[in-house]
Amino acid sequence: VQTPPRSSVPTLIPGLSLAVRKELMAEAAASEKKVDTEDPSSSDMEGAAAPSVSGIYFICPLTGVVVRKDQKEKHLREAIQSYFSIDPVAASIMEIHTFNKDREKLRVGVETMAKYLDNIYLHPEEEKYRKIKLQNKVFQERISCLEGIHRFFQAVGFEMKTLPVPGQETPEEFYVLKEDMLTRLEDLKDYKEQLLSSEPVRAQLDRQLQLFQPSPAAAQFELPEDFYSLSAEEIRREQRLRTEAVEKAALLRTRAMREKEEQREQRRYNYTLLRVRFPDGYVLQGTFYAREPVSVLYSFVREALRDDWLPFELLGPGGLKLTDENLAFNECGLVPSALLTLSWDAAVMADIQESREEQPTSPLKPELLSRVQTLS
Repeated sequence: VQTPPRSSVPTLIPGLSLAVRKELMAEAAASEKKVDTEDPSSSDMEGAAAPSVSGIYFICPLTGVVVRKDQKEKHLREAIQSYFSIDPVAASIMEIHTFNKDREKLRVGVETMAKYLDNIYLHPEEEKYRKIKLQNKVFQERISCLEGIHRFFQAVGFEMKTLPVPGQETPEEFYVLKEDMLTRLEDLKDYKEQLLSSEPVRAQLDRQLQLFQPSPAAAQFELPEDFYSLSAEEIRREQRLRTEAVEKAALLRTRAMREKEEQREQRRYNYTLLRVRFPDGYVLQGTFYAREPVSVLYSFVREALRDDWLPFELLGPGGLKLTDENLAFNECGLVPSALLTLSWDAAVMADIQESREEQPTSPLKPELLSRVQTLS
């Protein structure tokens, strides 16, 4: 079973110092070590064909650590939790934007919270704006339902107090802005802008770039369950039912019906494993979202070239040219896996051969060639 390659870390969240990143990475590494010892996958794979890739992996933008798909959210939570000791305001904003999945509720809640801060900034002399009643209908309906909001209010300078309410026998809980925050109104304005402009912390799909030596097995794929929207058992059951239905209605199916069924089949997959075979036989492999456009594959290949300006075409199974780079992989029939062929521009390659006295043995980057593997 191939382990995921630890690819170069993408641009991490800006503003994180090297010391902070090291601290977060150390904590994440300790957590990942524990997870690895609990991984049952090795015993489960005994007796089965080795998968073409060991699973789906993601790169955490906070720590740079590569984690399995099923550990992604847990790792993000731990990374954001660790960041509270460094910058509690930023961490609480990350929490709010990352873990509240209903985007409309999030938008309404965030805009209401921003309005609270804006009122204080614009009217610091008004005491009523510095107190937020937790049982207030607006607070209950728009804000209290969101994860992370209490830590945000505390981080930006509010404290919870139980205060008497005129006309009521029982007191109620309020968030009350601390007095010293009135001297830091620009900070409040900055917090408001951060809250409104932030995006979710999204782990980046790890391409798991691998280079293989020429092999007749390049078109053979064994995919792990991570690649499917449904479990393997659910897929087998649906395939069985569909086969039975097809046998009964084979003569009645039109071309349009077949195309519709094929499109439905494509939507079963969230990811795709793609291989690109070069003219010299080397095979470049990467993992992609099924809904990503073909253009990302062209970029992926280009980044692997010694000379990234070299023009080339990619041919899908059957020799069909991938000319529309805006089409998604699942619109081109390139899911859940496919072997493509790279074709150079013949005229350009002829010019290069004439102008160079000595040709490089491969158009691929030397650092990739140094890590070439055998495809089994």
